[in-house]
Amino acid sequence: MTNTTDEPADQARPTGGADPARPTDDVHQPAAPAGATPRPIRVLLTDDQALFRAGLRVVLDAQDDMVVVGEASDGAEALTAIPAVRPDVVLLDMRMAGMDGVETVRHLFSGSFPAPVPRVIVLTTFGLDPAAATAIRLGASGFLLKDTTPPFLFAAIRAVHEGSSVIAPNDLAQLFGADVERAPKPQPTEFQSLSDRERIVFGWASRGLSNAEIAAKEFVTESTVKTQISSILGKLQLRDRVQLVVYAHDHGLAGARDDA
Repeated sequence: MTNTTDEPADQARPTGGADPARPTDDVHQPAAPAGATPRPIRVLLTDDQALFRAGLRVVLDAQDDMVVVGEASDGAEALTAIPAVRPDVVLLDMRMAGMDGVETVRHLFSGSFPAPVPRVIVLTTFGLDPAAATAIRLGASGFLLKDTTPPFLFAAIRAVHEGSSVIAPNDLAQLFGADVERAPKPQPTEFQSLSDRERIVFGWASRGLSNAEIAAKEFVTESTVKTQISSILGKLQLRDRVQLVVYAHDHGLAGARDDA
């Protein structure tokens, strides 16, 4: 989802509904040349329910900037299809007959899968799904509920395609909080390389605050926060802000700044 040195980019957040995930402002891919027609976002649907896939295909293909390039009924089919259809984003159900979502993500981000590896949004039936947490640890860009609204789904796909993540900070805190309490890890050496200012920004980001929200808290510009987030991700060798939240909870560093 590794892209640690690119400049973070602001993403519009969908509003309305009770979706337990939201696009966040992380890294940004280069924009298309001026005057060029952007290539549609190529999406692969992976779910063992044919009717669910058919419904997704209808709503996604209706978008001018998206095209469904293939379908798979389980992870094994998806892994075979990816090199052939070269999707940008894979929508991946967590619980399927055959190879499930976790094993699919494990294969994709094992380091041996042929490049380019697409970004992955996992689909879950309920928010606090441990399988989704595992998939995020392994490399998925985030998760959405399967009953999310179409506008939110479109926004999430666009955000992930542009290099951002789909993250539910509060839900991730609950998913990973138990792990932290049960087996806390010592503060890693690389965390010491962060400046005092970067540690403050890290603390806000680990709570799920956006660049704009952090900028308001710290009375700095959003561009300054973007630069700091980019530096933090690079120093900690993290892919994006989903991984930052996981890292913070794994090492007992989540929400370390409590003086606001």
